[in-house]
Amino acid sequence: MNDKAIAHATLTGHAPILLVSDVVAAANHYRDTLGFTYDRFWGDPPGFCILVRDKLHLMLKQAPDDHTIVPHWQVCESLWDVYFWVDDVEALYQEFKDAGAKIDYDLCEQPWGCREFGIQDLDAHDIAFGQSIDDT
Repeated sequence: MNDKAIAHATLTGHAPILLVSDVVAAANHYRDTLGFTYDRFWGDPPGFCILVRDKLHLMLKQAPDDHTIVPHWQVCESLWDVYFWVDDVEALYQEFKDAGAKIDYDLCEQPWGCREFGIQDLDAHDIAFGQSIDDT
């Protein structure tokens, strides 16, 4: 057995990836309705975009024209495609409502100890935003 310490790498971020039917329209929707930003698109025509809000990333990839996008809730009832933890779920809920986001389900308390709500994007992906009830 080797007595040397094993190096441990630290995860420093993550970026869920969503397939979308129109990467430009989807990126603009996330920017205009959900407060994300982006610097650029990759590809010609555009096929990929990295969004960011509050140092959290979300990637969008243009699906092939003949591909059917299947959000998770269409496979497993009530399953999100992305879940974000937030520090003020009520303020975020109001921000998204005021911006015209499609609210999938209103603020509610869940049995797993979260107060949360969900939205749907242009491709019917469910994106949830939750805060631990202990933190509210």
